[in-house]
Amino acid sequence: MNDDQLLRYSRHILLDQIGIAGQEKLLAAHALIIGAGGLGSPVALYLAAAGVGRITLADDDTVELTNLQRQIAHDMDSLGVNKADSAARRMHEMNPDIQINAVQLRLQGEALDAAVAEADVILDCSDNFLTRHAVNRACVRHHKPLVSGAAVRFDGQISVFDLREEAAACYACLFPEHAQDAEMRCSEFGVFAPLVGVVGSIQAMEALKLLIGTGNSLSGRLVLHDALSADWRTLRLKKDPGCEVCGQAS
Repeated sequence: MNDDQLLRYSRHILLDQIGIAGQEKLLAAHALIIGAGGLGSPVALYLAAAGVGRITLADDDTVELTNLQRQIAHDMDSLGVNKADSAARRMHEMNPDIQINAVQLRLQGEALDAAVAEADVILDCSDNFLTRHAVNRACVRHHKPLVSGAAVRFDGQISVFDLREEAAACYACLFPEHAQDAEMRCSEFGVFAPLVGVVGSIQAMEALKLLIGTGNSLSGRLVLHDALSADWRTLRLKKDPGCEVCGQAS
């Protein structure tokens, strides 16, 4: 690290659990963020501020006025702009020393597979089960840690599926692909603005811990937050041997 970096990241370096070695791990790391909306906004900004050296951010959507109630990476000047490009601009303004690759597409198929294979950690900030399951399959295939978050109405959830570990559950162990659960989209059900900030910030925190290799991650746990009652619950997750994606039968 140069002198400017030592100063910029000094509050990280002061932490015994991070130090210079941990910050250098962040600077050398590559994070893939799927989605630059409500969850992706705080994730992208915090990873950029924390000094993750290379960040790929993918989103095919454009910024609308209704997004600005909660998607803090965007502003009035972003209206009509691709969300990945808009968020990348804010990230560059915060930290011009990192590499940011804004992908103006919904990653899928071979492109998604290649992006997951190149990253050290994947953060799913999408808003639909189809994308979440596709991302999960790619993470299982390449044994990559997946940090998953969701928020709708006043309810949020966060988990880590550390697929580097043989015994780790995957997203499909929790939400099987064949399940007929209805999609819960913000556009249909609404979402409490600060909730996406809470969930996205925890996603960023978990990703940084994974990249540094410090603390205990949420692997094997699902955290549920009810913002209306200020209640937090933690559920234990176990790998499903019959999972169609990661189980022995797959």
